Amino acid sequence: MPVSQTNSKIIYEALKKNGIGLVSALPETWLVHLIRMAEDDPEMILVRLAKEEEAVGISAGAHFAGVKSAMLMQNHGFLASINGIVSFAQLYRIPLLMLISHRGHFGERDPWQTQGGGVTEPLLHALGIRYDCLTDPKTVDRKIADAQTLAQSSLYPVALLLTRELMWEEQ
Repeated sequence: MPVSQTNSKIIYEALKKNGIGLVSALPETWLVHLIRMAEDDPEMILVRLAKEEEAVGISAGAHFAGVKSAMLMQNHGFLASINGIVSFAQLYRIPLLMLISHRGHFGERDPWQTQGGGVTEPLLHALGIRYDCLTDPKTVDRKIADAQTLAQSSLYPVALLLTRELMWEEQ
């Protein structure tokens, strides 16, 4: 599989180092290693979702219980979550850490991914959600720490886009 297991491990270890105790996700190709690591880790709670919008409620509940969480999703999952993000997390000041696989961007081979990739960044901007792109494994730990800090201090959603440069290994 061309998804980088090495960089997925760097992301996962950065989440743990920054106190993330719960992750929620639906199966997605670029997230497969992250989900497997969470599933195999007795110190991590993995919540498998039926639809991505459920992750907003799961992260809100974790926040109220004092547990830091991360939402793992792809572009289309972010699009499916917008109602919960706007009408719940933003309205009631719930910090969300969203890690979004940035599918449909340059180099995308799957035509069904292209539309979501083209609108993700404009929608994040329109919703006032600060975001950054994870491209280099050397900066993953710092960017996850910074995003988590901003989400907690602003009580607002933040996003990190998992780019092809980070997640993909050509074979």
